[in-house]
Amino acid sequence: MPAHPTSRDLHTVEQVRAIDRAALQALGISAEELMRRAASAGLSSLRRHWPQLQRICVHCGPGNNGGDGFLLAVLAREAGLRVEVVALGARSHGDAARAREAWLEGGGQIMPWDAHADLPEAQLHVDALYGIGLNRAPEGAAARLIEQINHSGAPVLALDVPSGLNGDSGDCPGVAIRADVTVSFIAQKRGLHTGRAANHVGVLELAGLGVPDSVHAQTRADARLLAAAALPPRARAAHKGELGHVLVIGGDHGMAGAARLAGEAALRAGAGLVSVATRAEHVTTLNATRPELMVRAVDGVQALASLLERVSVLALGPGLGQASWGHALWLTALDADKPLVLDADGLNLLAREPRRFSAPTVLTPHPGEAARLLGLSTTEVGRDRFAAVREISRRHAAVVVLKGAGSLIAQPDGRLEVCPWGNPGMASGGMGDLLSGIIAALLAQGCSAWQAARMGVGLHARAGDLAAQQGERGLLASDLLAPLRALGNELSGDERGSTND
Repeated sequence: MPAHPTSRDLHTVEQVRAIDRAALQALGISAEELMRRAASAGLSSLRRHWPQLQRICVHCGPGNNGGDGFLLAVLAREAGLRVEVVALGARSHGDAARAREAWLEGGGQIMPWDAHADLPEAQLHVDALYGIGLNRAPEGAAARLIEQINHSGAPVLALDVPSGLNGDSGDCPGVAIRADVTVSFIAQKRGLHTGRAANHVGVLELAGLGVPDSVHAQTRADARLLAAAALPPRARAAHKGELGHVLVIGGDHGMAGAARLAGEAALRAGAGLVSVATRAEHVTTLNATRPELMVRAVDGVQALASLLERVSVLALGPGLGQASWGHALWLTALDADKPLVLDADGLNLLAREPRRFSAPTVLTPHPGEAARLLGLSTTEVGRDRFAAVREISRRHAAVVVLKGAGSLIAQPDGRLEVCPWGNPGMASGGMGDLLSGIIAALLAQGCSAWQAARMGVGLHARAGDLAAQQGERGLLASDLLAPLRALGNELSGDERGSTND
């Protein structure tokens, strides 16, 4: 993605439209000229990614996204490519109508699309059907065209937003284009970076089209892409007592692994001390396999209360369960009013017994847990992940991480950042336990809840990407521990060595 002062800013569709209008005025150009710039940027991307191809098919809708497509077809023809154009509808609207005429005036032909047509032969398909102009499921002939493009076997370049994908939310209410490359125009659309967008966007590029920074400055971004960060180097005289004491509370019968993963992640992320409060049956195993963890048998609230007095941060929920043991520890831990990371069954208990937090708190729900916290279905959460994470944060007065592809981090004041890293290999058991431990360790080392959540999500996802260099399928949560340590010390991949254990 281009390095640009505004490239981390993410906008709603309405904000992008406002920037578009302001750009025309600031640049003193027509909408047709801005459309021509978009077409040129699209063709440039096409030639860069597929320099050898000779025959393309451009699919144009009736609105401005279709206009971008018609002008790209004009420019591609002038560049010597063989171009076929397929159009939805017999007419185009507004500025797109003039772009359509430009294609026809140069001798181009248009194949009208209907539900019974077949795709022309092409080495690449260009999606210029709807862009940001559609917030419902494509229907009828449009839906069939998208399906045929997806099943054509040829690569796909999407202009601005893959058609059928909601540029605001990242949701797909119906069929949507699966692009290999998407060229987004003027400003980043927030929905291209989270949720189901990961299945449809492909390589994402931003083409600014010459819009000056002064225009962008008139519209405050709705969200931002997360930047890579790590803690500064430690003072030479540092000692463990200055680096925080994390207490992981969890590991009900049969779930010792969750507590261990959270505890070891806290150690690898730099906490000075890490204790684990768990079932007595797990103590021997955890002490033997990770002796740096201080494991305590906790059979009831009195045993936990004595531990709570000595620690600085809690990681509550990994393997906790929702039975009487877990519930009693949950209540006792929350009443201690200490800085807290709440995950897994800790969140399921919170859904049953809601409360607002006064101490620095980070909640880390996946979409199912978020749905329970909001009293919605998982599908409803997916329709607008941005609204969901902000509402959970507001209700509980906590920083909230909504996990998944393009994890979202929200503050109660509405600030929101989106994680651009991570991979499908991280869809495996134990990854959330690691994240809880990482964020708890950062809290223990003096970060605010907002800082700890943002840095922790970034370190976790980036460690996952490094670990996945050996393949995504079969990736284990514990595979992230060595790269996590390296990233926490700002080491490059070449400096990581082989510290897996």
